[in-house]
Formats: sequence, C-alpha cells, structure tokens
Amino acid sequence: MATSVSPASSAIRGLPAPSALLELLKPITWFAPMWAFACGVVSSGVPASGHWPVIVAGIVLAGPLVCATSQAANDWYDRHVDAINEPNRPIPSGRMPGRWGLYVALAWTTLSLSVAAALGVWILYAALFGLILAWIYSAPPLRLKQNGWWGNAAVGLCYEGLPWFTGAAVMAGALPDHRILTVALLYSVGAHGIMTLNDFKSVEGDARMNLRSLPVQLGTDRAARLACLVMALPQLVVIALLYAWDRSGHAVFVAGLLAAQLVLMSRLLKNPREKAAWYNGTGTTLYVLGMLVAAFALRALVQQGAA
Repeated sequence: MATSVSPASSAIRGLPAPSALLELLKPITWFAPMWAFACGVVSSGVPASGHWPVIVAGIVLAGPLVCATSQAANDWYDRHVDAINEPNRPIPSGRMPGRWGLYVALAWTTLSLSVAAALGVWILYAALFGLILAWIYSAPPLRLKQNGWWGNAAVGLCYEGLPWFTGAAVMAGALPDHRILTVALLYSVGAHGIMTLNDFKSVEGDARMNLRSLPVQLGTDRAARLACLVMALPQLVVIALLYAWDRSGHAVFVAGLLAAQLVLMSRLLKNPREKAAWYNGTGTTLYVLGMLVAAFALRALVQQGAA
C-alpha cells in the first residue's frame, strides 16, 4: 500500500519537500525574461517557421533555467533575510533543508550552460554573463544586492536586455543589429525602476540585515519618484528613436502606453508603500507591452534593411 510523504517527514529525512523545489525556483518570475526573449525573437526579423525547436529551447533557457538559477541562488544567500521577511519560503521554513538550496542552484547553473552551449556561441556567452551576474548579485563577497543601485541594474539587465539579446542572436545566428541592442539596453535601464518598486515589500528586513535597497537608502517616497523617472525616461528615448527610424506608428503606440503609465504613476506616488505591488501588476504590464511594440518596429527595420 502506497504511503504519502508529508513535508515535515521529508525535511526530517534531509530531503526537500515535494513542492519546495518548484517554489524555490519561483515560476512567477520567469515571465519577464521569457517575454524579453520573445521580443528578441520578434525583433530579429527572422521568420519563426523552421526555428520552433530552437525558440522553445531558448524560452526554457531564459525562464526555467537561467532565471530559476538566479532565484535559487538568491534564496540560498537570502535565507537569513527571508527568515524575517518571508519565513514561509522553502529554506527558512525547513522544507528545503540542509544545503539543498545551494545544490539546486549549482545543478541549475550546469544545466543552463549545457543548454546554452547547444544553442550556439553567442547564446552561451549571454547565458554565462547572465549566470555570473545572478551569482554575484546574491553571493558574497560582491553581493550586488547589498546596494540597490548596483543590484537593480544587474537584475534589470538579466531580466530584459540579455534575454532580448539571446532571442535575437539565436534567430540570426550572429550578433544582432545595433538598433536591437540599443532598444534592449534601454528597456533594461527602465527595469531598474521596476526592481526598485519590487523592493518595497521587504523594507523592514532589508534595513535590519543591512541590505541597502533604494527604499532603505532614499525612503519610500523618494525611491518611488526615482523609480518612475527611471522607467519613463528610457521609454521616451525609445519613442524618439522609433520616430527617427521612420516607425512613427509604433512610436505613437509606445507613447500611448507610456501616457497610461504616467497616469498610474500619479496614483502610485500618492501612497507608494501601499501601491508598489499594485503598480507592478498594472503599469509594468503596459511597460512590457511597449517592449513588444518596439520589437515589431525593429522587425520591420531589419527586414527592410535585408530586402
């Protein structure tokens, strides 16, 4: 007769609870890099037909592998902070006992590099760079997340710029067009503001553990104003570039999305501590839709240049 294994008995035996691994890898965080990878695929100008196995492998690399690796590493090195902010997380709760969190992060790193190597040299370089950033973001001695300026920049690049680059590179089989690189970098800069808002949920624990997130350094009101500015300015540059590249229709669309974000930002700034999570679910959605619009503009430009 089969017997079920409870989380408690698994932890007692030194094994992770059945649900703890998936929770450690935080699937909800995979969307951003997977979306950015898809934007890269679109912007490359290369038809998807005939490339679907590579596209699917790249999406898996961006989300369930590289992003998941960063989440596992972050939870391992943040276990003392999570004991204050989120005590029910797998490691502080004991559902991921011993050093299993570290072992998972190392195993996922190896798996990520193996898949990236199979996709090509540019993808391998991008994945290696992203994994290095993921580890130095969380791990001592650098532990970039100890300062919100550096930590948010690293996460923004890993979540937006690198996956976008990877998606374009895997389709082109070469270094992507310079306009693709420029737009991907601009959206990475804007993601710095998104990461700042994400830090609002853990201000108390960060302050107690000497993690100098921007809400801790600047206070929540100033940090929210900075986040809005950092999110808006790169989009203004994207709009200007699209106009300069004769993609005025796409520029107007992105401008409309930015205008809607500004309306939501005004509400955010009235009570940033309470509204930060709300804005990450509303304004950020408009931000990533603008990424896709820009990707279609780049697609038309690349195809026009190739014609």
